[in-house]
Amino acid sequence: MDLLQFVLNNLWSVLLIAVFFGGSIFVHELGHFLAARRRGLVVERFSIGFGPKICSWTGKDGVEYRLSWLPLGGYVSLPQLADMRGIEGESTKDWHSAPPPSYSTKMLVFGAGAFFNILFAFALACLVWGVGQPTTTSLNTTRIGVVAPTLTLPDGRTVTSPAAEAGLQVGDVIRAIDGKSVDNWLGFMQTLAAGSGRTADDRRAARLTIERDGQTLDVTVHPLLAGEDGFRTIGVETADTLVVGRTLPDSPAAAAGIEAGDTLLRVDGHSPAGVGEFIAIVQKAAGAPVTLTVKRGEQTLDLPVTPRLGESRTGQPLYLVGIEYRNPYIIIHPSPFKQVADHATMTWRVLSGLVNPKSDLGPSKLSGPVGIARGFHSMAQVDIRLVLWFTILVNVNLAIFNLLPIPVLDGGHMAFATIAKLRGRNLPVQFIAGTQTVFMVLLFTMIIYVSSFDIRRWVRDARADRAPTEAPAAPIAVDPAK
Repeated sequence: MDLLQFVLNNLWSVLLIAVFFGGSIFVHELGHFLAARRRGLVVERFSIGFGPKICSWTGKDGVEYRLSWLPLGGYVSLPQLADMRGIEGESTKDWHSAPPPSYSTKMLVFGAGAFFNILFAFALACLVWGVGQPTTTSLNTTRIGVVAPTLTLPDGRTVTSPAAEAGLQVGDVIRAIDGKSVDNWLGFMQTLAAGSGRTADDRRAARLTIERDGQTLDVTVHPLLAGEDGFRTIGVETADTLVVGRTLPDSPAAAAGIEAGDTLLRVDGHSPAGVGEFIAIVQKAAGAPVTLTVKRGEQTLDLPVTPRLGESRTGQPLYLVGIEYRNPYIIIHPSPFKQVADHATMTWRVLSGLVNPKSDLGPSKLSGPVGIARGFHSMAQVDIRLVLWFTILVNVNLAIFNLLPIPVLDGGHMAFATIAKLRGRNLPVQFIAGTQTVFMVLLFTMIIYVSSFDIRRWVRDARADRAPTEAPAAPIAVDPAK
């Protein structure tokens, strides 16, 4: 049964990848195709994928429709607009007698792919607006729940965390980084990672605008590169809504009558921002009874609990309550405009970080087709609505990326057309063909390079997921969160 479930889950993921990722590429090329037909251009081929064909057929309109072996994009062969013989092969149609396309035609056709991606993203965003987007309470906030006192760097050194060094506090709400607004934890982490701020002595720097006790403050932190992927980090974790997943048998929490589903509001009158702060309050009480105020349905209850002395994983004394928490899912309904705008903003911030020499982003931190496929697979295991959310992200990324003024991409074609317009004559055919071929090779090389890191991350995470079940069991004190 487990094997059958595994196969079915993976088949479902493959189907979703084909429908939504393949569909995103199809929508992009459909934009070019329809715009070209509308402007009266010769359309030779409509291909999903590059390279040798898997199958093809010729429609009544004389266009060859093709599915190709390399699923890294697609193309519509328009010999009047661009000489792509090095990539698409020799043209078999007589298009030389057709009138040359105008500058406006070129710009409309080249820009139509990105426009259709945005239209598709907006349509999906309307659907998500209606059915809701699943998230967790901890990801839907920028309130700090934990300020780590130290960070461990990739070289093994333990240093004071930038957050502790800058005086950030539990309960602070992060509103902006370097003047760029953030309203959820994922946006905060991505904006921080894409940052390029540095001091005069080349030390990494980020200006955080925070809200503390009703006041707005600017705090400068100096991020460090930490974690296995080496992103900018300051040593904070998000605040949690403390919902009880279960109470451990024969624990103080069970004796006090705390039940699964209870929401912890206060500990001795103090509202903890997360599990870490709750632990700190209990440890500070040093075994003395504490009053937990919980919400159960419509009731608010004050339940006295006497923590029990035990041992932590490090062997240090630890006062145990016996509660495991869960991160509750919530459904939000962001407007379609906000969804598309948020994805576009974050994509632009990442791209800006990539080209900024003061940033710590590089191609190895990006995701290629393998990473995108993994993203679809991961979302499919959780909720189909997350697949819709991820498809919106992919389409916004495709639109913006394709408009970059890089040969081979739509933006490169638009740049060539604009240069020809300004100089009053077309660029040499051999120059364009050679440039396109060189940049296509560079593009595929970069895709292979990025995908190699996607595969490494996938293997690393798979090993980490298996490690708990493969490691020998050891007696540990579980409290108060998992």
